[in-house]
Amino acid sequence: MAAQEKKILMIYNPRAGMTVRRPKAGEILREFGSDAEKTDVMATAYPGHAGELAARFGKDYDTVVCCGGDGTLNEVVSGLRRAGAAADVGYIPFGSTNDFASNVGIPVKMPDAVRTVKTSEPRTCDVADFNDRSFTYIASFGPGVSVSYSTPQRFKNVFGYSAYMINGFGFHMIPTLRALKPKHIRVEYDGSVLEDDFYFGTVTNSLSAAGMFRYDKNEVRFNDGKFEVTLIRRMTSPMQMFSLLQKMGRHEYDGETMLHFQASRLHFRFEKPEIWTLDGESSGEITDADIRVRHNALRLRCPDSVFFEKKDPA
Repeated sequence: MAAQEKKILMIYNPRAGMTVRRPKAGEILREFGSDAEKTDVMATAYPGHAGELAARFGKDYDTVVCCGGDGTLNEVVSGLRRAGAAADVGYIPFGSTNDFASNVGIPVKMPDAVRTVKTSEPRTCDVADFNDRSFTYIASFGPGVSVSYSTPQRFKNVFGYSAYMINGFGFHMIPTLRALKPKHIRVEYDGSVLEDDFYFGTVTNSLSAAGMFRYDKNEVRFNDGKFEVTLIRRMTSPMQMFSLLQKMGRHEYDGETMLHFQASRLHFRFEKPEIWTLDGESSGEITDADIRVRHNALRLRCPDSVFFEKKDPA
């Protein structure tokens, strides 16, 4: 009996990325060649739609290919997890920053990205659940967090990553620093407890984020069952944030001003609701954030690298 032909679902975000470099769905299908005959295309129509499509239809396909930015990928992965779908995930990145693609070695040029989806074996990656959502590589709170979702889409479409810098530091970060106040937070992680005032925090499975934060390449592994956690506290002045960001880039964590550790399970409790971003998109205001790393939960078609502990899925 002949092997059953595998089915592909392409979820395409027509609003992601810069207009000048956003490929059309037909262009991507042409790159798929003969595989296009077994590929169904569904375009998103509004925020959150990619997740709805993945949750509703993902179980019916062997591979779900996300075409868009990191936010679209977040929706697709979250939707597949909600539905319990075991499909492989491919990524054709054309967002404004494409952090996740850069981290895992997926090319940002469309023909090369398509080739990666078609020819790469799936690598298992960790994914983190965040309350009722998921994130693939970063969750964060504090100053600058709202830069991603406060940057107008038309601004991103024209300027790409520069839009975050213009909006973030020119219009948002500097005014935010002037009014910067710490948040009192209780953090439970892997059996330990921290309670203090913190200004900023990230939970990541990433080599870099937004081009500003660089993490230790000797430490990060995409499927080791743990995410990296960085917390900033005890600042003497708001403007100290800039020097702290530089120290983060050099991996200089003193244990007092900056804490850095790995964990597989965390719970953040805030005295007042706090806004987080998940993979660059707003989570809304929350008081309790329950984060659990799901080991090897994502089967991603991407190149192999030293940042994967296992070369092949289980």
